[in-house]
Amino acid sequence: MAAAPHDSAALLAFPQPRSCPHQAPPGYDALRDQGALSEVALYDGRAVWLVTGYAEARALLSDPRLSADRTRPGFPVLAPRFRASVARKLPLIAQDPPVHDTHRRLLNPDFSLKHMRAMRSEVQEVVDGFIDRMLEKGPPSDLVEDFAIPVPSLVISRLLGVPYEDHAFFQDATSRLMRATEEGPSQAAGGELASYLDKLVTRLRSERGTGLLGRLAAEDVGNGTLSHEELVQIALVLLVAGHETTASMIALGTVALLEAPEQLAELRADPDSLPGTVEELLRVLAVTDLAGSRVATEDIEIAGRTIRAGDGVLFSATVANRDPQVHADPDRFDPHRTGRSHLSFGYGIHQCLGQNLARLELELAFRSLFTRIPTLKLTVPAAELPLRGVGTGTIQSADHLPVTW
Repeated sequence: MAAAPHDSAALLAFPQPRSCPHQAPPGYDALRDQGALSEVALYDGRAVWLVTGYAEARALLSDPRLSADRTRPGFPVLAPRFRASVARKLPLIAQDPPVHDTHRRLLNPDFSLKHMRAMRSEVQEVVDGFIDRMLEKGPPSDLVEDFAIPVPSLVISRLLGVPYEDHAFFQDATSRLMRATEEGPSQAAGGELASYLDKLVTRLRSERGTGLLGRLAAEDVGNGTLSHEELVQIALVLLVAGHETTASMIALGTVALLEAPEQLAELRADPDSLPGTVEELLRVLAVTDLAGSRVATEDIEIAGRTIRAGDGVLFSATVANRDPQVHADPDRFDPHRTGRSHLSFGYGIHQCLGQNLARLELELAFRSLFTRIPTLKLTVPAAELPLRGVGTGTIQSADHLPVTW
Protein backbone atom coordinates (compact mmCIF):
# COMPACT_ATOMS: atom_id res chain seq x y z
CA MET A 1 0.00 0.00 0.00
CA ALA A 2 1.28 3.44 -0.94
CA ALA A 3 1.72 5.88 1.91
CA ALA A 4 2.04 9.65 1.94
CA PRO A 5 5.69 10.70 1.43
CA HIS A 6 5.05 13.94 3.37
CA ASP A 7 6.97 15.94 0.75
CA SER A 8 4.76 18.81 -0.32
CA ALA A 9 7.06 20.54 -2.80
CA ALA A 10 5.12 19.48 -5.91
CA LEU A 11 1.65 19.11 -4.39
CA LEU A 12 -1.46 21.12 -5.15
CA ALA A 13 -2.14 23.75 -2.50
CA PHE A 14 -5.36 23.35 -0.52
CA PRO A 15 -7.80 25.04 -0.54
CA GLN A 16 -8.11 26.45 -4.04
CA PRO A 17 -9.96 29.65 -5.03
CA ARG A 18 -13.21 29.43 -6.98
CA SER A 19 -13.62 31.59 -10.08
CA CYS A 20 -17.28 30.74 -10.77
CA PRO A 21 -20.02 30.47 -8.11
CA HIS A 22 -21.45 27.25 -9.51
CA GLN A 23 -18.32 25.44 -10.70
CA ALA A 24 -15.50 23.76 -8.82
CA PRO A 25 -12.19 25.61 -8.48
CA PRO A 26 -10.16 25.05 -11.69
CA GLY A 27 -7.26 23.74 -9.63
CA TYR A 28 -9.27 20.69 -8.60
CA ASP A 29 -9.35 19.36 -12.17
CA ALA A 30 -5.89 17.91 -11.55
CA LEU A 31 -7.23 15.76 -8.71
CA ARG A 32 -9.78 13.85 -10.73
CA ASP A 33 -7.29 11.47 -12.33
CA GLN A 34 -5.39 10.77 -9.12
CA GLY A 35 -7.83 8.32 -7.54
CA ALA A 36 -10.04 8.65 -4.50
CA LEU A 37 -7.25 10.03 -2.28
CA SER A 38 -4.68 12.62 -3.20
CA GLU A 39 -1.99 14.46 -1.34
CA VAL A 40 -2.24 18.23 -1.03
CA ALA A 41 -0.17 20.87 0.70
CA LEU A 42 -1.47 23.18 3.44
CA TYR A 43 -0.42 26.80 3.90
CA ASP A 44 2.54 25.77 6.07
CA GLY A 45 3.80 23.19 3.57
CA ARG A 46 2.49 20.17 5.45
CA ALA A 47 1.32 17.31 3.23
CA VAL A 48 -2.05 15.79 4.13
CA TRP A 49 -4.53 13.47 2.48
CA LEU A 50 -7.48 14.93 0.58
CA VAL A 51 -10.32 12.44 0.06
CA THR A 52 -12.14 13.10 -3.19
CA GLY A 53 -13.96 9.81 -3.87
CA TYR A 54 -17.58 9.78 -2.72
CA ALA A 55 -17.69 6.18 -1.48
CA GLU A 56 -14.29 6.46 0.18
CA ALA A 57 -15.28 9.70 1.90
CA ARG A 58 -18.42 8.12 3.36
CA ALA A 59 -16.42 5.14 4.57
CA LEU A 60 -13.73 7.25 6.21
CA LEU A 61 -16.13 9.80 7.73
CA SER A 62 -17.74 6.84 9.52
CA ASP A 63 -14.42 5.30 10.59
CA PRO A 64 -13.72 5.59 14.35
CA ARG A 65 -9.98 5.45 13.62
CA LEU A 66 -10.21 9.06 12.43
CA SER A 67 -10.55 11.68 15.16
CA ALA A 68 -12.26 15.09 14.93
CA ASP A 69 -10.48 16.31 18.07
CA ARG A 70 -8.53 19.38 17.01
CA THR A 71 -6.30 19.23 20.08
CA ARG A 72 -4.76 15.89 19.02
CA PRO A 73 -1.17 15.94 17.75
CA GLY A 74 -1.11 15.88 13.97
CA PHE A 75 -4.56 17.38 13.45
CA PRO A 76 -4.44 19.32 10.15
CA VAL A 77 -4.42 23.10 10.62
CA LEU A 78 -5.78 24.74 7.48
CA ALA A 79 -4.79 28.31 8.30
CA PRO A 80 -3.18 30.28 11.14
CA ARG A 81 -6.61 31.28 12.47
CA PHE A 82 -7.34 27.65 13.37
CA ARG A 83 -4.52 27.76 15.91
CA ALA A 84 -6.66 30.07 18.06
CA SER A 85 -8.03 28.32 21.14
CA VAL A 86 -11.56 29.41 20.20
CA ALA A 87 -11.28 27.27 17.05
CA ARG A 88 -9.72 24.18 18.67
CA LYS A 89 -12.15 23.16 21.39
CA LEU A 90 -15.52 23.37 19.72
CA PRO A 91 -18.42 21.14 20.76
CA LEU A 92 -20.06 18.90 18.16
CA ILE A 93 -17.72 19.53 15.22
CA ALA A 94 -14.39 19.07 17.01
CA GLN A 95 -15.18 16.38 19.56
CA ASP A 96 -15.16 12.60 19.61
CA PRO A 97 -17.52 10.23 21.45
CA PRO A 98 -18.67 9.95 24.15
CA VAL A 99 -18.79 13.72 24.79
CA HIS A 100 -19.90 14.40 21.23
CA ASP A 101 -22.77 11.92 21.53
CA THR A 102 -23.98 13.44 24.81
CA HIS A 103 -24.15 16.93 23.33
CA ARG A 104 -25.78 15.71 20.13
CA ARG A 105 -28.56 13.91 22.01
CA LEU A 106 -29.41 17.09 23.90
CA LEU A 107 -29.75 19.07 20.68
CA ASN A 108 -31.36 16.57 18.30
CA PRO A 109 -35.01 17.31 19.26
CA ASP A 110 -34.70 21.00 18.34
CA PHE A 111 -33.26 20.20 14.90
CA SER A 112 -35.38 17.16 14.07
CA LEU A 113 -37.41 16.94 10.86
CA LYS A 114 -40.59 17.00 12.97
CA HIS A 115 -39.57 20.26 14.64
CA MET A 116 -38.58 21.81 11.32
CA ARG A 117 -41.98 20.98 9.85
CA ALA A 118 -43.57 22.70 12.84
CA MET A 119 -41.40 25.77 12.14
CA ARG A 120 -42.32 26.02 8.46
CA SER A 121 -44.91 28.77 8.81
CA GLU A 122 -42.61 30.79 11.07
CA VAL A 123 -39.71 30.55 8.62
CA GLN A 124 -42.07 31.49 5.77
CA GLU A 125 -43.09 34.56 7.75
CA VAL A 126 -39.45 35.56 8.15
CA VAL A 127 -38.73 35.07 4.44
CA ASP A 128 -41.80 37.06 3.40
CA GLY A 129 -40.96 39.84 5.82
CA PHE A 130 -37.56 40.50 4.26
CA ILE A 131 -38.95 40.27 0.72
CA ASP A 132 -41.61 42.80 1.74
CA ARG A 133 -38.85 45.17 2.84
CA MET A 134 -36.96 44.70 -0.42
CA LEU A 135 -40.07 45.47 -2.46
CA GLU A 136 -40.98 48.48 -0.33
CA LYS A 137 -37.48 49.90 -0.69
CA GLY A 138 -37.46 49.18 -4.40
CA PRO A 139 -34.60 48.19 -6.68
CA PRO A 140 -31.68 47.95 -6.80
CA SER A 141 -30.92 45.74 -3.81
CA ASP A 142 -27.98 43.94 -2.30
CA LEU A 143 -29.40 40.45 -1.92
CA VAL A 144 -26.70 39.49 0.58
CA GLU A 145 -27.36 42.38 2.94
CA ASP A 146 -31.15 42.59 2.43
CA PHE A 147 -32.07 38.90 2.29
CA ALA A 148 -29.43 36.18 2.34
CA ILE A 149 -27.90 37.13 5.68
CA PRO A 150 -30.92 38.39 7.67
CA VAL A 151 -33.21 35.43 6.89
CA PRO A 152 -31.07 32.68 8.52
CA SER A 153 -29.85 35.13 11.14
CA LEU A 154 -33.37 35.86 12.39
CA VAL A 155 -34.40 32.20 12.16
CA ILE A 156 -31.44 30.91 14.21
CA SER A 157 -31.92 33.74 16.72
CA ARG A 158 -35.50 32.64 17.33
CA LEU A 159 -34.58 28.96 17.47
CA LEU A 160 -31.80 29.53 20.00
CA GLY A 161 -33.49 32.32 21.94
CA VAL A 162 -30.81 34.91 21.14
CA PRO A 163 -32.18 38.49 21.09
CA TYR A 164 -32.36 39.50 17.43
CA GLU A 165 -31.91 43.13 18.38
CA ASP A 166 -28.26 42.18 18.89
CA HIS A 167 -27.93 40.87 15.33
CA ALA A 168 -25.66 43.67 14.13
CA PHE A 169 -23.13 42.69 16.80
CA PHE A 170 -23.17 38.93 16.31
CA GLN A 171 -23.28 39.11 12.52
CA ASP A 172 -20.24 41.41 12.55
CA ALA A 173 -18.36 39.27 15.06
CA THR A 174 -19.23 36.10 13.13
CA SER A 175 -18.04 37.67 9.88
CA ARG A 176 -14.74 38.68 11.47
CA LEU A 177 -14.32 35.23 13.01
CA MET A 178 -14.97 33.40 9.73
CA ARG A 179 -12.95 35.76 7.55
CA ALA A 180 -9.93 36.03 9.83
CA THR A 181 -6.71 34.73 8.35
CA GLU A 182 -4.51 35.05 11.44
CA GLU A 183 -4.77 33.63 14.95
CA GLY A 184 -5.08 36.98 16.76
CA PRO A 185 -8.13 38.40 14.96
CA SER A 186 -9.83 35.00 15.08
CA GLN A 187 -9.34 34.74 18.84
CA ALA A 188 -10.52 38.32 19.36
CA ALA A 189 -13.75 37.90 17.40
CA GLY A 190 -14.44 34.51 18.98
CA GLY A 191 -13.76 35.95 22.41
CA GLU A 192 -16.30 38.73 21.83
CA LEU A 193 -18.96 36.20 20.84
CA ALA A 194 -18.13 33.95 23.80
CA SER A 195 -18.34 36.87 26.23
CA TYR A 196 -21.73 37.91 24.84
CA LEU A 197 -23.09 34.36 25.04
CA ASP A 198 -21.65 33.86 28.53
CA LYS A 199 -23.73 36.80 29.76
CA LEU A 200 -26.80 35.52 27.91
CA VAL A 201 -26.51 32.01 29.37
CA THR A 202 -25.97 33.48 32.85
CA ARG A 203 -29.20 35.45 32.50
CA LEU A 204 -31.10 32.46 31.09
CA ARG A 205 -30.12 30.33 34.08
CA SER A 206 -32.10 32.62 36.37
CA GLU A 207 -34.69 33.95 33.93
CA ARG A 208 -36.10 31.08 31.87
CA GLY A 209 -36.04 32.28 28.27
CA THR A 210 -37.53 30.97 25.09
CA GLY A 211 -35.70 28.77 22.64
CA LEU A 212 -33.11 26.04 22.85
CA LEU A 213 -30.65 27.96 25.02
CA GLY A 214 -33.30 28.84 27.56
CA ARG A 215 -34.27 25.17 27.86
CA LEU A 216 -30.70 23.92 28.17
CA ALA A 217 -29.73 26.65 30.64
CA ALA A 218 -32.68 25.96 32.92
CA GLU A 219 -32.77 22.18 32.68
CA ASP A 220 -29.43 20.67 31.67
CA VAL A 221 -27.07 23.19 33.23
CA GLY A 222 -29.33 23.23 36.25
CA ASN A 223 -29.17 19.46 36.74
CA GLY A 224 -25.49 19.12 35.84
CA THR A 225 -25.86 17.40 32.46
CA LEU A 226 -24.06 20.37 30.88
CA SER A 227 -21.62 22.80 32.38
CA HIS A 228 -22.11 26.52 31.94
CA GLU A 229 -18.96 26.69 29.82
CA GLU A 230 -20.12 23.84 27.57
CA LEU A 231 -23.41 25.59 26.86
CA VAL A 232 -21.62 28.82 25.99
CA GLN A 233 -19.44 26.95 23.48
CA ILE A 234 -22.43 25.07 22.04
CA ALA A 235 -24.26 28.37 21.64
CA LEU A 236 -21.28 29.85 19.81
CA VAL A 237 -21.09 26.93 17.37
CA LEU A 238 -24.83 26.97 16.64
CA LEU A 239 -25.06 30.74 16.27
CA VAL A 240 -22.14 30.94 13.84
CA ALA A 241 -23.02 27.81 11.87
CA GLY A 242 -26.71 28.73 11.87
CA HIS A 243 -26.43 31.61 9.46
CA GLU A 244 -23.01 31.85 7.80
CA THR A 245 -23.18 28.91 5.38
CA THR A 246 -26.94 29.17 4.74
CA ALA A 247 -26.53 32.83 3.83
CA SER A 248 -23.82 31.86 1.34
CA MET A 249 -26.05 29.14 -0.13
CA ILE A 250 -28.97 31.54 -0.60
CA ALA A 251 -26.75 34.08 -2.36
CA LEU A 252 -24.78 31.70 -4.57
CA GLY A 253 -27.84 29.51 -5.21
CA THR A 254 -29.64 32.58 -6.53
CA VAL A 255 -26.72 33.24 -8.89
CA ALA A 256 -26.67 29.64 -10.08
CA LEU A 257 -30.41 29.68 -10.81
CA LEU A 258 -30.28 33.01 -12.62
CA GLU A 259 -27.44 31.59 -14.72
CA ALA A 260 -29.62 28.58 -15.64
CA PRO A 261 -32.71 30.18 -17.21
CA GLU A 262 -34.23 26.92 -18.49
CA GLN A 263 -34.06 25.27 -15.10
CA LEU A 264 -35.33 28.43 -13.42
CA ALA A 265 -38.31 28.57 -15.81
CA GLU A 266 -39.13 24.96 -14.91
CA LEU A 267 -38.88 25.82 -11.23
CA ARG A 268 -41.24 28.79 -11.57
CA ALA A 269 -43.72 26.60 -13.45
CA ASP A 270 -43.53 23.86 -10.83
CA PRO A 271 -42.49 25.22 -7.41
CA ASP A 272 -43.07 21.77 -5.89
CA SER A 273 -39.88 20.63 -7.64
CA LEU A 274 -37.87 22.84 -5.27
CA PRO A 275 -36.65 20.10 -2.88
CA GLY A 276 -34.83 18.39 -5.75
CA THR A 277 -33.44 21.70 -6.96
CA VAL A 278 -32.14 22.48 -3.48
CA GLU A 279 -30.35 19.14 -3.31
CA GLU A 280 -28.71 19.76 -6.69
CA LEU A 281 -27.66 23.25 -5.62
CA LEU A 282 -26.16 21.79 -2.45
CA ARG A 283 -24.26 19.29 -4.58
CA VAL A 284 -22.83 21.60 -7.23
CA LEU A 285 -22.18 24.63 -5.03
CA ALA A 286 -20.79 22.89 -1.94
CA VAL A 287 -20.22 26.30 -0.36
CA THR A 288 -18.59 24.42 2.50
CA ASP A 289 -15.87 22.77 0.45
CA LEU A 290 -14.55 20.91 3.47
CA ALA A 291 -16.79 18.01 4.48
CA GLY A 292 -14.55 17.20 7.43
CA SER A 293 -11.08 17.44 8.96
CA ARG A 294 -9.61 14.49 10.82
CA VAL A 295 -6.40 12.97 12.13
CA ALA A 296 -5.75 9.22 11.98
CA THR A 297 -5.31 7.43 15.30
CA GLU A 298 -4.37 4.13 13.62
CA ASP A 299 -3.13 3.01 10.21
CA ILE A 300 -5.95 2.72 7.66
CA GLU A 301 -5.74 1.04 4.27
CA ILE A 302 -8.20 2.25 1.67
CA ALA A 303 -8.33 2.64 -2.12
CA GLY A 304 -4.78 1.32 -2.52
CA ARG A 305 -3.35 3.83 -0.05
CA THR A 306 -2.19 3.68 3.54
CA ILE A 307 -3.17 6.48 5.88
CA ARG A 308 -0.66 6.33 8.74
CA ALA A 309 -1.46 7.10 12.36
CA GLY A 310 -0.87 10.83 12.83
CA ASP A 311 -1.66 11.71 9.20
CA GLY A 312 -4.05 14.58 8.59
CA VAL A 313 -7.08 13.77 6.46
CA LEU A 314 -9.35 16.30 4.74
CA PHE A 315 -12.55 15.67 2.80
CA SER A 316 -13.48 17.76 -0.24
CA ALA A 317 -17.24 17.97 -0.69
CA THR A 318 -16.66 19.89 -3.91
CA VAL A 319 -14.79 17.06 -5.63
CA ALA A 320 -16.58 14.12 -3.97
CA ASN A 321 -19.94 15.61 -4.98
CA ARG A 322 -18.77 15.45 -8.59
CA ASP A 323 -17.57 11.86 -8.52
CA PRO A 324 -18.39 10.47 -12.00
CA GLN A 325 -18.95 7.03 -10.47
CA VAL A 326 -21.95 8.50 -8.65
CA HIS A 327 -23.19 11.25 -10.98
CA ALA A 328 -23.33 11.11 -14.76
CA ASP A 329 -21.99 14.32 -16.32
CA PRO A 330 -21.11 15.51 -12.79
CA ASP A 331 -20.32 19.13 -13.66
CA ARG A 332 -23.77 19.73 -15.11
CA PHE A 333 -26.43 21.41 -12.97
CA ASP A 334 -29.40 19.05 -13.26
CA PRO A 335 -32.30 19.51 -10.81
CA HIS A 336 -33.86 16.28 -12.08
CA ARG A 337 -31.26 14.09 -10.39
CA THR A 338 -32.71 11.88 -7.71
CA GLY A 339 -31.45 11.18 -4.19
CA ARG A 340 -29.15 13.07 -1.87
CA SER A 341 -25.79 11.76 -3.02
CA HIS A 342 -23.66 14.63 -1.81
CA LEU A 343 -21.46 15.41 1.18
CA SER A 344 -22.35 19.07 1.59
CA PHE A 345 -23.60 18.31 5.11
CA GLY A 346 -20.80 15.86 5.84
CA TYR A 347 -21.46 12.26 6.81
CA GLY A 348 -21.32 9.97 9.83
CA ILE A 349 -21.76 11.00 13.44
CA HIS A 350 -20.66 14.57 12.69
CA GLN A 351 -23.12 15.10 9.86
CA CYS A 352 -24.51 18.63 10.08
CA LEU A 353 -26.98 18.95 12.93
CA GLY A 354 -28.79 21.79 11.17
CA GLN A 355 -29.29 20.18 7.77
CA ASN A 356 -33.09 19.97 8.14
CA LEU A 357 -33.24 23.65 9.05
CA ALA A 358 -30.96 24.61 6.16
CA ARG A 359 -33.07 22.68 3.65
CA LEU A 360 -36.23 24.35 4.93
CA GLU A 361 -34.71 27.84 4.75
CA LEU A 362 -33.33 27.28 1.25
CA GLU A 363 -36.57 25.86 -0.11
CA LEU A 364 -38.69 28.70 1.23
CA ALA A 365 -36.15 31.39 0.33
CA PHE A 366 -35.88 30.33 -3.33
CA ARG A 367 -39.61 29.61 -3.67
CA SER A 368 -40.62 33.02 -2.38
CA LEU A 369 -37.83 34.98 -4.04
CA PHE A 370 -38.53 33.71 -7.55
CA THR A 371 -42.33 33.68 -7.32
CA ARG A 372 -42.74 37.05 -5.62
CA ILE A 373 -40.01 38.77 -7.69
CA PRO A 374 -40.28 36.94 -11.03
CA THR A 375 -38.18 39.52 -12.89
CA LEU A 376 -35.23 39.32 -10.48
CA LYS A 377 -31.91 39.66 -12.26
CA LEU A 378 -28.26 40.46 -11.57
CA THR A 379 -27.08 43.99 -12.25
CA VAL A 380 -23.61 42.77 -13.22
CA PRO A 381 -22.52 39.59 -15.00
CA ALA A 382 -21.95 36.64 -12.68
CA ALA A 383 -18.28 36.54 -13.72
CA GLU A 384 -17.81 40.03 -12.26
CA LEU A 385 -19.39 39.33 -8.87
CA PRO A 386 -17.13 39.89 -5.85
CA LEU A 387 -16.88 36.22 -4.87
CA ARG A 388 -14.52 35.19 -2.13
CA GLY A 389 -13.54 32.25 -0.03
CA VAL A 390 -14.26 32.92 3.63
CA GLY A 391 -11.22 32.55 5.87
CA THR A 392 -9.27 29.63 4.45
CA GLY A 393 -11.29 29.57 1.25
CA THR A 394 -13.16 26.41 2.26
CA ILE A 395 -16.42 28.36 2.54
CA GLN A 396 -17.43 30.19 -0.62
CA SER A 397 -19.48 33.37 -0.39
CA ALA A 398 -20.47 36.56 -2.14
CA ASP A 399 -19.79 39.69 -0.15
CA HIS A 400 -22.36 41.56 -2.22
CA LEU A 401 -24.97 40.46 -4.72
CA PRO A 402 -26.42 43.44 -6.62
CA VAL A 403 -29.85 42.65 -8.10
CA THR A 404 -32.76 44.52 -9.61
CA TRP A 405 -36.22 43.67 -10.99
